[in-house]
Amino acid sequence: MARERSGRTVAHRVLATRLKTLREAAGISRGQAATALGAHAATVRRIELAETSLDEGQVHTLLTAYGACSSEIGEFLGQLATANLPGWWHQWRSVMDPWKLDLMSVESAAHIIRVWEPVLIPALLRTPAYARAVDDVRRPDLSAADKDQRAELLSARQERLREQNTRIWALMSATALRTTVGGEGVMAEQRQALRDAVERPDVTLQIHPQEGPMHVMTGMPTVTLYRVDVPEIPDHVVREGGLPGTADVSDALGVVTAYHVLLDHACVVAPHPDKSKEALV
Repeated sequence: MARERSGRTVAHRVLATRLKTLREAAGISRGQAATALGAHAATVRRIELAETSLDEGQVHTLLTAYGACSSEIGEFLGQLATANLPGWWHQWRSVMDPWKLDLMSVESAAHIIRVWEPVLIPALLRTPAYARAVDDVRRPDLSAADKDQRAELLSARQERLREQNTRIWALMSATALRTTVGGEGVMAEQRQALRDAVERPDVTLQIHPQEGPMHVMTGMPTVTLYRVDVPEIPDHVVREGGLPGTADVSDALGVVTAYHVLLDHACVVAPHPDKSKEALV
């Protein structure tokens, strides 16, 4: 997925898709739309794929060419103005990893987030202290203030996901419960946070025991699958495991489907969520 395209918000991509739909419904080719703009057909293609920002003047010209009435144009431009507002995460952008900055609008549209975490507590279930301790080890390049802001952002993400009723389905190894991160106090708080989380209807947690058999995700790095409930936006998969602060992000159907199947298989052989609750006692 190209960086420029992925950086567009969900709202921009929805509006770009609507422009394409309106053009096709009007029976107008990309070449004809480009003529109306006084531009090349490639420009229209980039607009419709959300590979470039949506310019209000260009959008107005295209909508007029497509036969939209003044009220329809006004409504569309109003939605565009809203889409151009900074995302709620804007205040933390300076401390966010580039791939995470790109994915925030997708996360904000996700109805299910599935994750496999092989060694640590899944990020969206971490306490601020645990997350801060992870950064202390993995991100020595960051200042103490930056690490504090990243922990603050994590708390804000978790709150937003609860507000939008996003379901979190996490699969992890029991190794995480026996790997000390930040000291015993931090771990005690983290275990209690997990016990509280699994009582919520929006959280499903399965824990593979250390003595359990090998499964299809064994040996794989952290994988997060965003299931998006917006027709114009594809699901996304994020594969971590390279250099700190980096990840491979894809919205290719074949890649997303493959990881969906792998997660399904791993969850089938994992202990029932009720057993996970017992493991946290």
